[in-house]
Parts: sequence; C-alpha cells; structure tokens
Amino acid sequence: MFIYLASNILVFIVAVLHLGFLVLEMFIWTKPFGRRTFNLTPEFAQDSKTLAANQGLYNGFLAAGLIWSLFLGANGFGVKIFFLLCVIVAGIFGGFTASKRIFWIQALPAVIALGFVLLSK
Repeated sequence: MFIYLASNILVFIVAVLHLGFLVLEMFIWTKPFGRRTFNLTPEFAQDSKTLAANQGLYNGFLAAGLIWSLFLGANGFGVKIFFLLCVIVAGIFGGFTASKRIFWIQALPAVIALGFVLLSK
C-alpha cells in the first residue's frame, strides 16, 4: 500500500512540474522570470514565444494525462506508464538537443515515478 501511495504522489509531482512548465512556456516566457529561467535575451524570447507556447501546450497534455491516470485509480496503471514514458522520452530528447538540465528536471523525476509505479503493481 505504501508503494502505491508513493507512486501516486510521485506521479502527481511530475504532473505539477509539467503544469509549471506550461505556465513558464505559455505565459511568462517573455517576462523577466521566464527569461531568467531559460537564460534568454528579450529579443530571442519575443521571437520564440509562439514555439515556447506550443511546447507549453504539450507539457499541459502530459500533465493532463498523468492527472487523468490518478483519477482512474487501479485502472490507471497503463495510463501512468504511457504518460511517464512520454515524459521520459521528451526529457531525454530535450537533454540531448537543448540542455542537459532538461534530463535532470524532466526525465529523472519521471524515471523515479515510473519505478515506483512498476513496483506498485
């Protein structure tokens, strides 16, 4: 029972992280906090805000899928695995193509959550 509860808490944390990414990328990308977070010049932030908003929307879908999996209870096992794997793949890709920080901030928490989800079965 503890592993199941811990896995749900970790899935929720990954979902919250992705809601945070949504906010950063969709709403505050060009603001001072968003620019500092991603180390962007005002010009680059302005020029790339549409692409960032698109990324943010995808992060929102990942969060929605993870939250949905929690509402499904025991029937959400496969949904949790699917969305955590999507997060992991996105984090690995981002780590290789954009910044190594993306792996640590996005993929690693999902890997840990996935481990707990698999142990909870």
